[in-house]
Parts: sequence; C-alpha cells; structure tokens
Amino acid sequence: MEENRARRVVDALRDRGINAQLARGGHHMGVRVLLPGGREADWDTDGTAGLEAQVMRNGMLVGFVPVIEGSEDYDEEQIVDAIARTDYDQPIARQRATAPPPAEPLPRVGGVFRRFLDGFRYR
Repeated sequence: MEENRARRVVDALRDRGINAQLARGGHHMGVRVLLPGGREADWDTDGTAGLEAQVMRNGMLVGFVPVIEGSEDYDEEQIVDAIARTDYDQPIARQRATAPPPAEPLPRVGGVFRRFLDGFRYR
C-alpha cells in the first residue's frame, strides 16, 4: 500500500475508534490494528495487490485474514470498511455482514508534531 494511502486509512480507522497505526513491512507500508489479548493484525504490508492480513502475538503467527476477493480494486473507504468488518476471533478471520458501530474516535498519532515526525512527506 502506498504510504499516504495507508496514512489516510489509519486516520479513518482511528476516527471510527479502531486502534490502528502505520505498519512498515520492509519497503512496504500497511496498516496495523491492535487487537485484544496482545494480538496485532498487519494489513497489506507485503506489497501484494489484494487486501489480506496476518494476525501476530509476540512475533508468532496466530491467525490470518485470507485475501478479500476483489479487494485489489478497493478505494480507501472500502478498505476501511473491510478492516472494520473483520472478526478476528477465529484463527482464519472472516468478514462480518456489517461493521460494528463506531466507537469514540481516537486521537491521530503524532498530534501536533505529526508533520515534523514524518518529515513533511504528505499534505
């Protein structure tokens, strides 16, 4: 995922109350969603076209989200919806029919110093 796109997806998820942050996977950017029980879902950090995730706990793979069919053509709103609808309770995660209601918005990472921390690379 392109860095600015990943940043916008993270911001939209945080606006929905989902604890998301940028994930760097080598040369690729993605979205990391922090889950209960110390788990993390890393979305799209491998540079492939489709939307998928690995669920990790303490560096060990404990689950995954298979490639979502047709997701290579998703816009940002559809990506946010797909991530928000994911149910991570099983080792092979599934998509719910509808997303849970939004929670209290979370502050954007970096606050007032965000552009300084990121080197003014975006608008």
